[in-house]
Amino acid sequence: MKSPKLQKLYEEWLVEATIDEMQGKMESGQLTSKELTLLYLQRIADYDKSGPEINSVLEINPDALQIAEALDAERAAKGPRGPLHGVPILVKDNIDTGDKMHTSAGSLALAGSSALEDSFVAAQLRKAGAVILGKTNMTEWANFMTENMPNGYSSRGGQVLNPYSPGKFDVGGSSAGSGASIAANLAAAAVGTETSGSILSPASQNSLVGIKPTVGLVSRTGIIPIAHSQDTAGPMARTVKDAVYLLTAISGVDPTDPATGKNTDLNGTDFTKFLDSAGLSGKRIGIAREVYFDYISEEKQEVLNSAIVKLKEAGAEVVEDVVIPSTNEDWGYEVLTYEFKADLNAYLSGLPTKSAVHSLADVIVFNNQNSSRTLKYGQTLLLESENTSGTLTESGYIHALEHDQYFSAIKGIDALLESEQLDAIVFPNNAGAGIPAKAGYPSITVPAGYTADGEPVGITFTGTAFSEPLLISIAYGYEQSALARKAPKLTVK
Repeated sequence: MKSPKLQKLYEEWLVEATIDEMQGKMESGQLTSKELTLLYLQRIADYDKSGPEINSVLEINPDALQIAEALDAERAAKGPRGPLHGVPILVKDNIDTGDKMHTSAGSLALAGSSALEDSFVAAQLRKAGAVILGKTNMTEWANFMTENMPNGYSSRGGQVLNPYSPGKFDVGGSSAGSGASIAANLAAAAVGTETSGSILSPASQNSLVGIKPTVGLVSRTGIIPIAHSQDTAGPMARTVKDAVYLLTAISGVDPTDPATGKNTDLNGTDFTKFLDSAGLSGKRIGIAREVYFDYISEEKQEVLNSAIVKLKEAGAEVVEDVVIPSTNEDWGYEVLTYEFKADLNAYLSGLPTKSAVHSLADVIVFNNQNSSRTLKYGQTLLLESENTSGTLTESGYIHALEHDQYFSAIKGIDALLESEQLDAIVFPNNAGAGIPAKAGYPSITVPAGYTADGEPVGITFTGTAFSEPLLISIAYGYEQSALARKAPKLTVK
């Protein structure tokens, strides 16, 4: 950078800077939001499209610097709106922003699609004073396009790589770009989305904190969907506190999203009040080893075992080898297959007439017509969903929905929490994401450590509906006792 001041901040301060540290410098006049935005733009130039070519950012908001300048002027005149004032945030490419950027879910069929208005999440970010810096690459159609598509691949954006070892470690999906970009310090934090594991997976693979909220805590309005019964947006950040700042900003009741009507107790909550460094003291934590620890290597199990020791040292009562009663139930993805067509058609039908596609059938045709660019891995899941009616009237759908919700919640997580009197359940990485996803229940993953060759490992805490306050306290207590996260070592070519 040509500015000596910015170059010094770039080299000595920016990496792993927290939102509190950013606010401290902006409040003291040592840094402006415009300068902070420039610092992150430089990081993107140095490390995302060159350097190790992480390829996590799809596009930059062309108005970002002007938005930052306006927020600097507002700070000078009125003071900051809150902790996100002037802070650059990235959002996943399936979240509508009513600006000059596109929203494509990684598909070339929507590469030119621009939203007419902000999603609820984007509007909440702007209300909080955040600078929406850009859109992040993702697994195409949130990994509900085909079988065997690599995590982080999209026909529009190409392959996202894990900054801890580009090309070697799985980057996780489908919020791969949100995960890789924040791990590489390309923005303060990011918003991802999850249907089943799509926040928890890239967060754990990139040594981040990822919060998958209860379905209904964060509005789904203006987000390209998979399935309304499981979809939610959530924060991804380098620390629990930064993730909680973001969660506070984006949550809230939205009259256009009926799921948020369930949020009667937490609407308007400042979740930072649940950040307790002694949050593990007296908590009863169950370790779900059966099946779930089998998904990870013995070396990663040892990392988790060390994390569990830290839980005990921080005052938690650890209950080993708890078993979710429905662990070995006959689980499937039929609900997603049925809901995807209905929900995607509803989203696509609202696009401007100039859009190339207005239905799932149109997407399939577009892909067939441009197969050399769009069908590197096929579209088996799109075809499977298109073969449903799109009306959600099939008995197969209704039976699958009732099955999943009963066995994931009543005879699943809630049954275990009650029988063992637990505050939370521990899973490794995102291995246990499926059951809380089907229940619509929250999970928080926190960096737990690394394998000998540097691959990140996460510890995930899961609870019942709207138990975010309890999970935040537990996750923060663990983070402060473990302090496990280390930044990836990146070099410029």
